[in-house]
Amino acid sequence: MRRSRVTLYDLAEELKLTIQTVSKALRGLPGMSEQTRSEIIKLAKQRGYLTKDQKLAFRYEKIAPYPVTQRRFLLVQNEYSLNFNRLLLEGLHERFMEFGHQVQSLLLPPGLKLAEFGDWAEASGFDYAEGLFIAPRMGYDAVERKLLELPIPRILLNYPPPEAKVDSVIWDVHEAMHQAVRHLLRLGHTRIMYVGDASGQRGFALRWQAFAEAMAAGGASVDAQRHCTVRDIGERWLDEFVRLYDRYKPTAIICGLDEETEAVYGKLREIAVDIPNDCSLVAFMNESSDNRPACSRPQLLIRETGYRAADRMLWRIANPHMPYEHIRLRGDFVPGETTAATP
Repeated sequence: MRRSRVTLYDLAEELKLTIQTVSKALRGLPGMSEQTRSEIIKLAKQRGYLTKDQKLAFRYEKIAPYPVTQRRFLLVQNEYSLNFNRLLLEGLHERFMEFGHQVQSLLLPPGLKLAEFGDWAEASGFDYAEGLFIAPRMGYDAVERKLLELPIPRILLNYPPPEAKVDSVIWDVHEAMHQAVRHLLRLGHTRIMYVGDASGQRGFALRWQAFAEAMAAGGASVDAQRHCTVRDIGERWLDEFVRLYDRYKPTAIICGLDEETEAVYGKLREIAVDIPNDCSLVAFMNESSDNRPACSRPQLLIRETGYRAADRMLWRIANPHMPYEHIRLRGDFVPGETTAATP
């Protein structure tokens, strides 16, 4: 069946707005509230309306805006990253629904051995998938390499390892760390402690490297012994955090991992630290939380990464011989109730 043609007039009539307002919203021009703009964009997606510029972009990238064939894609993840992978999957679903495609989440079996990889991939239907998304924090470098070697289009939702022949899309934690450090430096903090695993994953190491880089750019030195970055002591890392805090008395803390934020915040409250009057706190949170005051944080565009990765997958399928590209999505810094200027 032919898709019925949707016009600006149809969108304006349904939303009870002027055609001019709808047109400006879709072209990114000012002149309305963000809520109105969001409603217009959402309805346009639902109705399949494309602006002239969007049609030209699809034509340039050889992507069919109204495909005849439904494609099936896979998102491979593991049990340790289901929290933020839920956001990735939402972004992938949202974008692919506009094209009539589908994406299926596939959980990597814990402790999968390389000798078992071929049987697992066959049983999971890799041969029938038209593309593969590889989530962050796979936990098994050897398995990730196997996934990267599969002869189907692949998008890595992570920072790529050296020499990897793959497109990648990821939220930019390097820029986010610079934003966090600069926010605290502008508030007068120089004794800033970093809390977070600095070696477990590529993204973890990048956070720590960016912290040292941003501190140096602000004229503050970094002594690794003053920061809680080691995780080979198991659950005792919180005790080590308290020891370092008591010894060096930082005026601000940056918690680099979402899953450690609750523990760090709770431990500071437990030892009677007033946030932000005694110590400011910035946390790399995947989402805002209702369990504590609005936390100062850089925005991590996880859902948007999934949305953008869907576009990159369709582009790669249409352009198999083009050079690989690495895309990083930059969010803004959101000041909250957990940071304040030094006395």
